[in-house]
Amino acid sequence: MSFININENNINMVLEINRENEVKLLHFSALPLNETDIKEGQKEGFRLVEVMVSGLDRPLERHGTKYIVTAPGYRLKYDSHKDYRNNRGRKLEIVTFDAETGIYVTSHFQFYDGIAVVGSYSEVVNKGSEVQCLEYISSFNINGIEKEGILARDDKMSLMIPHNSWQREMQWETYTFEQMGLTQTQPDSIQRSSKVIAATNTGNWSTKEYLPMGYVENTETGSNIFWQIEHNGSWHWEISDQTGHIYLQLSGPTETESHWFKYLKPGDSFTSVPVAVGVSAGNFSTAMGELTRYRRAIRRPNKDNDNLSIIFNDYMNCLWADPTTEKELPLIDAAAKAGCEYFCIDAGWYAAGPWWDWVGEWMPSIERFPNGLKEVIDYIKSKNMIPGVWLELEVMGIKCPKAAHVPDNWFFIRHGKKVHDRSRYQLDFRNPEVIAHANEVIERLISEYGVGYIKMDYNIEPGIGTEIDADSIGEGLLGHERAYLEWLDQIFEKYPELIIENCSSGGLRIDYAMLSRYSIQSTSDQDDYRRYATIAANSPSGLTPEQSAIWSYPLTEGDREEVIFNMVNAMLLRIHQSGHLANLSEERKLLVKEALDYYKTIRGDIKKALPFWPLGLSRFSDTWLSLGLRSDNINYVAVWRRNSEKDTCIIPIEHLKGQEVQVKCAYPEAEWCSYSWNSHVGTLSVKLPDQYSARLFEIVKK
Repeated sequence: MSFININENNINMVLEINRENEVKLLHFSALPLNETDIKEGQKEGFRLVEVMVSGLDRPLERHGTKYIVTAPGYRLKYDSHKDYRNNRGRKLEIVTFDAETGIYVTSHFQFYDGIAVVGSYSEVVNKGSEVQCLEYISSFNINGIEKEGILARDDKMSLMIPHNSWQREMQWETYTFEQMGLTQTQPDSIQRSSKVIAATNTGNWSTKEYLPMGYVENTETGSNIFWQIEHNGSWHWEISDQTGHIYLQLSGPTETESHWFKYLKPGDSFTSVPVAVGVSAGNFSTAMGELTRYRRAIRRPNKDNDNLSIIFNDYMNCLWADPTTEKELPLIDAAAKAGCEYFCIDAGWYAAGPWWDWVGEWMPSIERFPNGLKEVIDYIKSKNMIPGVWLELEVMGIKCPKAAHVPDNWFFIRHGKKVHDRSRYQLDFRNPEVIAHANEVIERLISEYGVGYIKMDYNIEPGIGTEIDADSIGEGLLGHERAYLEWLDQIFEKYPELIIENCSSGGLRIDYAMLSRYSIQSTSDQDDYRRYATIAANSPSGLTPEQSAIWSYPLTEGDREEVIFNMVNAMLLRIHQSGHLANLSEERKLLVKEALDYYKTIRGDIKKALPFWPLGLSRFSDTWLSLGLRSDNINYVAVWRRNSEKDTCIIPIEHLKGQEVQVKCAYPEAEWCSYSWNSHVGTLSVKLPDQYSARLFEIVKK
């Protein structure tokens, strides 16, 4: 028996190679292992990886469809391991094998210097003599997430799940295991129920119901484990019980949930989708701080996330996808005067009238732009802004002339028919002709028009996948998604200055397969600025602040407090300015300009700051909410009052307790606002004047 003990970046990881030559992942935590937490006979369930191929017996009791006691996963033996350092940090690779099938699995764990998060994935190779059908492979598998402390798990374990849907993005809810149906009803020595707590996505909208994340806290010990699955399609995580403990398992697509399987001929290999898992001995803000550092570490280096340029987009509460030269010119003037640095023409520029089911050729409409789109593009440039346009390049409308003249294999096919969704076809990026089509559109927009920004939208869900050139429908989907990512990599390599915004009906693909490439993400299509405050406040849990694009759209019929509220929504994140700025009163225009001018002075802090939530994560029903960013010796705190009967809120800022600080209302500078700092208890008391009002505070350590 031997052990691999790792203490790296406040992560304690313990693996055992036992007398049966099996590898057991005994521990992954911010706290050290207490060996008495695992009773005799329980180690059987602490498998390093779960892998399932067709046609094998699973003799041990597992109950239901849980991904435990997989075959050959339950009988894998240790082969070898590597433990070395690379330019990111320590790297551990452990190879296990099954002699009967010839299946070999390499479990990869990448540590990142100074960050309490590990990147993890599994690589399966068929070294046998027969074809094997792979049905499941875990990207990360840990048992015993509840084992620390002495309280019963029902009394100490808390699970946070981020629900996500159109106009309701990033809504975290907290549950006990008991509330989720995993009450402890059996002796510790058994614990083998059929109940699974799970979140799953099936399809190409990766976050249409949940973010691919989660957070589990042990309230007795103050330790937690958190994760994200870095995939732009089907994924699955589950929590359940086995051998007296609770396990967490993360994966990409599966056969049961996602119609995915893959044949591995002798010599073939398959790599699972990557995931990230972190631990801390702090709270949710501590965990999200580590995840923010990690997200910055894996992201494509780019100037956009250094510069945090301000984008004006003409869509939200503005032109609503009905652009014309006549409408755009005054907006361009107003955006430039306010201080915007990019100007994006949103949907509709390519069609004379209704355009939804005609998209796909991406040629400018002469009816909308009588002197050509280039006239408007050049006018944007003359105002020292970089021009941008909206695209939905992954689809073709069913009325698009080009769709009738290309082969069916350009599109997703199921049961011999092209897949429809909302009057569009899904293009298949595994097809080289589709790639050529996409490249031609990008090249034309850049070379002929001088576009420097693309809002890349995506408004359909093509479902479980495509049957063309695939072992399974889900495998066709996975192949397309990986091909799309490869195409993105090539585009950014060819056009390193180009900014492409990730948009999917707002925030329906907020995942770090995409966001490790895209520099900016649309967070929502929410068109009520009062509700948007909740999405904005919660957004740094799902992505880094500097990637989190928040609409700010002052209303033509609004007032001063409405403008301020709108601007505060975006000022600690990434400003997506919109609204009919040309129609605002001069007083309200000045409030917009003041916000943008101030933002330019703090965006250097935003790109390195870590988030915290003084009042906790926000719900749409909350009457007070707050988001903070910490950067060196300065803190920024946004505060919103939303239909509260009380005009005052006491905001705890625990990490500043006992410290002398200087507080000022940074935006708006001249607006009435009462506030007071109490260093003894670390609270900021804020009094806001109106039922709907907001302020941004700057807190500097003395």
